[in-house]
Parts: sequence; structure tokens; C-alpha cells
Amino acid sequence: MQSSNSLSEQDVMNDLLTMEKQIASAYNTGVTEASCQDLRQTLTDSLVGTQQMQYSVYDTMRKQGWYQTKDAQEQDVTNAKNKYNSMKNQL
Repeated sequence: MQSSNSLSEQDVMNDLLTMEKQIASAYNTGVTEASCQDLRQTLTDSLVGTQQMQYSVYDTMRKQGWYQTKDAQEQDVTNAKNKYNSMKNQL
């Protein structure tokens, strides 16, 4: 009797999403700790690319029904924007 060890497409996508999140976290740490401007820019460019890839994987999963989220209410979005803009301005 043979057993199948292959992953489903959903499992692979979930693994990719987790991996992209971890890579983005590592790049973010690198950016904040880099003292060389050229290295910092390279890491920033890589972070942006990773964030774009993460969103692409997420969006594909969402469209397949594999990653469900609730849409935020417009007022909640406005409140969050105001809160974080206020925090940013205080810095």
C-alpha cells in the first residue's frame, strides 16, 4: 500500500504565505539595523518586493476561498488612519 505525501495546492500556498511573512520580517529587521546606506536601500528594495509577493499569494488564496477575511467598516478604516497619522505626527 502506497501513501501519498504530496501537499495540496492550498497547503503549498499557505506555506508560501508563511514564508513570505517571515522573509519580510527578516528584511525589516535588516533595514532597521543597517548602518550602510547602500545596504539599507538594497534591503528596503527586497522588503518591498517581498511585500508585493506576499500580497500576491494572499490575494490568490483569498480568491480561492482559502484565506477569509472580513472587510473593515469604512469608519474603522478612517479611525485607524487618523490614529496612526496622529502617532506619526507626534514623533
